[in-house]
Amino acid sequence: MSANHYENFPVASFLLPKHLRRAVLNIYRFARSADDIADEGDASNAQRLQALQAYRDALKTCNTPCVQRPIAHDPALDPALDAIFTPLGQTIADHELPLKPFEDLLSAFEQDIVQKRYADQAALDHYCERSANPVGRLMLHLYGAIAQDTLAWSDAICTALQRLNFLQDVAIDWQKDRIYLPQQALKRLGVTEEAIANGEVNAAWKALMQDQVTACRGLLHFGQPLGRRLPGRIGLELRLIVQGGLRILEKIEHVDFDVFERRPTLGVYDWTLMLARALRT
Repeated sequence: MSANHYENFPVASFLLPKHLRRAVLNIYRFARSADDIADEGDASNAQRLQALQAYRDALKTCNTPCVQRPIAHDPALDPALDAIFTPLGQTIADHELPLKPFEDLLSAFEQDIVQKRYADQAALDHYCERSANPVGRLMLHLYGAIAQDTLAWSDAICTALQRLNFLQDVAIDWQKDRIYLPQQALKRLGVTEEAIANGEVNAAWKALMQDQVTACRGLLHFGQPLGRRLPGRIGLELRLIVQGGLRILEKIEHVDFDVFERRPTLGVYDWTLMLARALRT
């Protein structure tokens, strides 16, 4: 599986401790495949929702006592689901993971199918609470680092990364008839859907994007202490993730907010710069 296919998920990175890589891959497989149900292919909305309901039903089979146990395949599950949920159940049991983050992810994927616009930033942030924050919370459970402050930092980072992805993918999301920008802000600043469709980078668009970039940067800076709290390679990975987000924000500003024609991505030089910054942090 490609790590780039699920942007906000550090999939089995070489910086992860070896004993956690299998668990992260099992969680990733669940999240990636469920997200694909909502986004990929030619299925109808009803078919997509039905498939995600099957995920909800299968997830219930993972609610087992948190004890070490051998993987036992469930004959009642569809083979495709069994390949995802049998190892996931093992991971949930081995690491005593709560089911709520998984349920929240499914809720966000279901929402993607039926909701294409968001009235204000609060509505978008509520979506991020279920589409992005659960990933960070599951990672904290794996690291054994659950605390009030670490959860707040993680949520800030994950929400920032999700919102940042919205900014990168405005044109891509438009092709799917989705706008992950607050309608209230669009109206206030005079950004129309026609302008988004035409990729217009005018004063109104730049003002909207500057507001969004500033908010994302603030969230990433708020969450930065988590990279110092977590030990060793895990902390370094987290600092790299934060620096990656900050670097993308810089590149959005560098292209004068024209994410339609010049979608910012990270190259070799960027990774070198991010690593240097992460080591200094």
